[in-house]
Amino acid sequence: MRITVIGTGYLGAVHAACMAEIGHEVLGVDVDTAKIEALAAGRPPFHEPGLGEVLSRNVERGRLRFATSLAEAAEFGDVHFLCVGTPQKPGSNAADLRHVDAVIDGLAPHLHRETLVAGKSTVPVGTAARLTARVREAAPVGAGAELAWNPEFLREGFAVQDTLHPDRLVVGVASASADDLLRAVYAPILEADGTPWISTDLATAELVKVSANAFLATKISFINAIADICEVTGGDVTTVAKAIGYDARIGPRFLSAGLGFGGGCLPKDIRAFMARAQELGVHDALGFLREVDEINMRRRRRTVDLARDLIGGSFLGRNVAVLGAAFKPDSDDVRDSPALNVAATIRLQGGQVRVHDPAAIDNARAAFPTLEYTLDVEKACEQADLVLHLTEWQEYLDLDPAALAGIVRSTKVIDARNALPTRQRPAHRGSRRLR
Repeated sequence: MRITVIGTGYLGAVHAACMAEIGHEVLGVDVDTAKIEALAAGRPPFHEPGLGEVLSRNVERGRLRFATSLAEAAEFGDVHFLCVGTPQKPGSNAADLRHVDAVIDGLAPHLHRETLVAGKSTVPVGTAARLTARVREAAPVGAGAELAWNPEFLREGFAVQDTLHPDRLVVGVASASADDLLRAVYAPILEADGTPWISTDLATAELVKVSANAFLATKISFINAIADICEVTGGDVTTVAKAIGYDARIGPRFLSAGLGFGGGCLPKDIRAFMARAQELGVHDALGFLREVDEINMRRRRRTVDLARDLIGGSFLGRNVAVLGAAFKPDSDDVRDSPALNVAATIRLQGGQVRVHDPAAIDNARAAFPTLEYTLDVEKACEQADLVLHLTEWQEYLDLDPAALAGIVRSTKVIDARNALPTRQRPAHRGSRRLR
């Protein structure tokens, strides 16, 4: 099939490359010419394991190319996947849908034949219904331009795997023909893996995505709330998490207490969900997400407070090594990164902060230029009064503490991700590990 992917950021670039990988002819479209040039040369504009190989292979095969014209996309594609960002509005919890609306307004006037526009961006419930009317009003083909919603469930660091071998595919459609067309798009995946196919209405598909993110955020904040109780009672939150994770109704994933969640999805999505509930007059239904958000942000403040206590009550004149800038390992994404938030806060309080990350230094420097950065772990730790482990890259888990002991000024470490290996995990907070 001939497919267009409009928006070649994190979601769009991965989706375009993987759709070509399963055999479709794909045109990726974006207004960012520098990004388009990089992708056309087979170079991902961000760090994602495995993407470079899939991208370059399909560019070389001729299955995948890139352009900047929505008119060209309309002429080329049978199905148009909408993959632009929906960031948080400045000064508001609501989602900013300007980019989504701009794509519809730019694409629709060029739709002269029957076609399907399938949104993948995370949007507030009701957006798809609004855009359906918008696209049909502007498209020359009128009702022949149909809209569906097909939310993504990618994990950064595993995005290629999650696209080619998803644990479920959800489509919100208004007709059987739209469902059939999307089944044809994903046929190679459905046939290979027997992936569950959930076909529903537009609103339900939109709600599946935000509900999943809200639940994951809640689970992370829950275990961090339990960590606060463990701290004052002498309990070990790691053991609590392990024990309750054996319960099949709960499960062990997303029960790692520590610095909390960040990135471009969970924080802004739960806030947008709350804002949409407010608009719909059911704000009380999601009131608990305010506390989920607050617990998460409190972990960052707690880490800073613990670090200050550990070095004598003040960061002035102190060297602090920060291991990790990305919001999670195997990614160079620093959007709403807890690690960078902690590093910047310590810098504002007078600390001399040196940051290391295997992949995210350039993005971190662009976001927080006042911090010092290095590509050498030993340089980051040199003469440090405190080492903060803030992103659980495998490189950090493999470090030899004895080798670093001769480099730092003080052998104090806060493992804010509760992930570094220890010979014997203490049953209380005496080790000063952040639970």
